Amino acid sequence: MTSQKRFIFEVEAAKEATDGKPSIGPVYRSTFAKDGFPNPIDGIDSCWDIFRTAVEKYPNNRMLGRREIVNNKAGKYEWKTYKEVYDIVLKLGNSLRSCGIEEGGKCGIYGANCPEWIISMEACNAHGLYCVPFYDTLGSGAVEFIISHAEVSIAFVEEKKIPELFKTCPNSTKYMKTVVSFGGVKSEQKEEAEKLGLVIHAWDEFLKLGEGKQYDLPVKKKSDICTIMYTSGTTGDPKGVLMSNESIVTITAGVRHFLAIFNESLTEKDVYISYLPLAHVFDRAVEECIIHVGGSIGFWRGDVKLLIEDLGELKPSIFCAVPRVLERVYTGLQQKLSVGGFFKKKVFNVAFSYKFGNMKKGQSHVEAAPFCDKLVFNKVKQGLGGNVRIILSGAAPLASHIESFLRVVACCHVLQGYGLTESCAGTFVTFPDELDMLGTVGPPVPNVDIRLESVPDMEYDALGSIPRGEICIRGKTLFSGYHKREDLTKEVLIDGWFHTGDVGEWQPDGSMKIIDRKKNIFKLAQGEYVAVENLENVYGQVEAIDSIWVYGNSFESFLIAVANPSQQTLERWAAENGVNGDFDSICQNTKAKAFLLGELVKTAKERKLKGFEIIRAVHLEPVPFDIERDLLTPTYKKKRPQLLKYYQNVIDDMYKTAKEGQASVQ
Repeated sequence: MTSQKRFIFEVEAAKEATDGKPSIGPVYRSTFAKDGFPNPIDGIDSCWDIFRTAVEKYPNNRMLGRREIVNNKAGKYEWKTYKEVYDIVLKLGNSLRSCGIEEGGKCGIYGANCPEWIISMEACNAHGLYCVPFYDTLGSGAVEFIISHAEVSIAFVEEKKIPELFKTCPNSTKYMKTVVSFGGVKSEQKEEAEKLGLVIHAWDEFLKLGEGKQYDLPVKKKSDICTIMYTSGTTGDPKGVLMSNESIVTITAGVRHFLAIFNESLTEKDVYISYLPLAHVFDRAVEECIIHVGGSIGFWRGDVKLLIEDLGELKPSIFCAVPRVLERVYTGLQQKLSVGGFFKKKVFNVAFSYKFGNMKKGQSHVEAAPFCDKLVFNKVKQGLGGNVRIILSGAAPLASHIESFLRVVACCHVLQGYGLTESCAGTFVTFPDELDMLGTVGPPVPNVDIRLESVPDMEYDALGSIPRGEICIRGKTLFSGYHKREDLTKEVLIDGWFHTGDVGEWQPDGSMKIIDRKKNIFKLAQGEYVAVENLENVYGQVEAIDSIWVYGNSFESFLIAVANPSQQTLERWAAENGVNGDFDSICQNTKAKAFLLGELVKTAKERKLKGFEIIRAVHLEPVPFDIERDLLTPTYKKKRPQLLKYYQNVIDDMYKTAKEGQASVQ
């Protein structure tokens, strides 16, 4: 790494440990904020202003699009312009107010991303209502909790989610009085609603309620709360993150400033595919940025298997993804390569090495190998629609080998970001064409201050030669607190600093590497502490494994694991080693378990893990951990208490068998 490259500078000195408080590293800021944080955007104080000013500047631009379905076949995207959307938003706002919903009222939105979702959100923004999104994948139990906790009086809902919403009754009807479908309403649903004490409207019918009525729009301040965004949470009840207009306006200005530095500014010509849940801050923040510049948002059809087809039709320029989606893209490309024959594979590998080599020397992805791009990698670009110029990965760590692969073959910038609901998404982001940042989440964005706080229990020292500690954030993007949970707010928001619970390590260039999670630590029977997330990152690099959950507790002296094997790798191994049967039966095969345990142990030794960190038994689970069984959050983070409950019998058997045979596998 060249010595002169450093993308952060110190703004406050470090502090030694005092009075039982851990030591704190220096406060750093992005060098892009050398002259102060980016100025707020003139005339924009609220989310409503973001949309309103876009309508004024770009009334005839395409804003929201969805695919026309004719005879069960998806056709072209049909668009509504900014002005057309604005007119519907005003009608919807009048209807909301005519139902008695006043400024400060709570309005729920439940369903997959679609034009009506954004229209409902903008109507809330116009009238100073709190928009309360429910995750599309949340079951009725969590939805009921949110409705009651946030005191939601009206809910907009995707047509197919109406039965799920009704399951929250009668408990939710203490607050929820009105339901509006994004589409139609069946006559039996009207009857059921009446019995439950609800009024339900079809979308078009509700829009007519406010006809002939005019309501003044309230003045909106930066400090006003615009959204209560419930985090899915890996433990306990969801927490309602209070997001102010200021946090969203600040992140929008920050993104604009950051991209302009790299001559990659968002413009009205940009097209974005909306498929990551709008109920999650990552997608919400990006869509606000697209709206601000008058860009176009096209919605997917709600089926991950059809996403590539939707991309082909929409041809987006900006593609945001969670690692699970990019892993699918990567696996799909690898499978195509493996069956493509020797010559194709050879050509691809030569082109890859040549381009990657040039990129390592500091050439941009455009300059590195235009000939290879045209002849070899263009097919990958076309697979994403042909126009993608930025892929942004967030919500969970993206494996380095996938990031580097995509940086070479996707013919566009591949950036990885880090942020939380509480920090309004983007807090760190990697730079275009900076390969040294692989495996990190990049330096801080230019509108926050960052410091590390030592975690003595885990031996992370913010003042060490390699500074490591809990990441703390300060800035105007931060949330205003947890709704009705001042106790939890005080735990994490201390003197203006938000304590993320994530453990990071500063890199020499000022990038941050996420290495652990403060809470995911437990003690084994012999008193050794185990930082489980760190271990999962190490074991997750085993080629034969797609995902792994490592488990231990203070009554046991060793670790065990449940792993989702890579079907392709395991089936190939089985064929080479005379193990017959389908994937499920291979996973139960003792030889297969021994093979995978051997791979895990080999990796542990290569990475010089301590003896107690080595997995002693493994269970192979053919069905990937999923949201449906409540094993993952909607952003694909592991729910450890639920995993334990689900696999309790497997865990008990593994410990029993491992103790009996000491090195046997379950």
